[in-house]
Amino acid sequence: MAQSKDFYAVLGVPSSATQDEIKKAFRKLAKKYHPDANSSDPKAAERFKDISEANNVLGDPAKRKQYDDMRRLGAFAGFGGAPGSRSSSRGSSAGSNSNVNFQDFDIGGLGGLGDLFGSIFGGGTRGGSRPSGPQRGQNIETSLDIPFRTAARGGKVPIELEVNEECPTCRGTGAAPGASVKICPECSGRGVVSFGQGGFAVNRPCPVCLGRGQVPTQPCPTCHGAGEARTRKKVIITVPAGVDSGSKIRLKGQGGKGSANGPSGDLLITFNVLPDKFYQREGLDVIATIPINIAQATLGSKVSVTTLDGKKVLIRIPAGTPSGKRFRVRNQGIPKGTERGDMIVEVRIEAPAKLSEEQERMMREFAAAGGMKY
Repeated sequence: MAQSKDFYAVLGVPSSATQDEIKKAFRKLAKKYHPDANSSDPKAAERFKDISEANNVLGDPAKRKQYDDMRRLGAFAGFGGAPGSRSSSRGSSAGSNSNVNFQDFDIGGLGGLGDLFGSIFGGGTRGGSRPSGPQRGQNIETSLDIPFRTAARGGKVPIELEVNEECPTCRGTGAAPGASVKICPECSGRGVVSFGQGGFAVNRPCPVCLGRGQVPTQPCPTCHGAGEARTRKKVIITVPAGVDSGSKIRLKGQGGKGSANGPSGDLLITFNVLPDKFYQREGLDVIATIPINIAQATLGSKVSVTTLDGKKVLIRIPAGTPSGKRFRVRNQGIPKGTERGDMIVEVRIEAPAKLSEEQERMMREFAAAGGMKY
């Protein structure tokens, strides 16, 4: 029995490819096989359908995750033909000609196969064409690098995102300005086609009309008939005080723009806190390491240290302080809710790299007085 098409193989990328690599591969192949550029080659149109279908799934992080889950579970194995092939009205499966309902197959934690196929391909075994009403925009997940001090104190960080939004030229219709639309010849206006073999059949969005049931007489020059365009969106992220690497926030309505006046999706941010050249973190405490010389450690001294809030605090270094000694400054650490940590100042004794003749003489006298021989 033939295996179904591998969307990664269709786009010529490994399963570990990043979203940017998938996008670049799709753009390159779509330009090469677009029907407008290959009017005399009918195979190019079929290739373009496969490429569009693969990008429809792999280009969406949520759909890609579900596709990968099904791929690992072998859910595509055993289906005759590829996702682009039509289901046969004949043939058998375990001696039966009736279609099997994928909703009945539970694969533990992922729900029924029908749910997965439906969410990935845009229509389940029971579905019809894609809803034409308002559609919610895509959720976007991304990570954000933030400076240590911004993470500790809180603040605002700008971020630029690449999102799918309704094409501004065609307003989501996929048609060039002034062009008309007609019933899709591939799906006869249903917006979905079936694939599978024998008693197994699943619906998916039509790769020609992309689930709309209609095709333009001339595709939009901006989105090439997709009805969507990739745009860059700038968002100002408010970083709560005290966040650490791995902390997440959800911003309602800051994801991809919905279609047909549908609501926008959400933006999910995972923070990655960058190291600081002066501070380190231990829970809600911050560690500040400062260098002192041998004379300061031996005779005692006072040093000024800057807190996270930019204040100057004076630390008294007692005579005879060893390297690694810590001094605690209360309530000058990281705030989080009603709590706040401390700032811990750790001293590190540094020996001078070079001494003058007079300094070397005095050091030798100092060492001799302490009973040390050179």
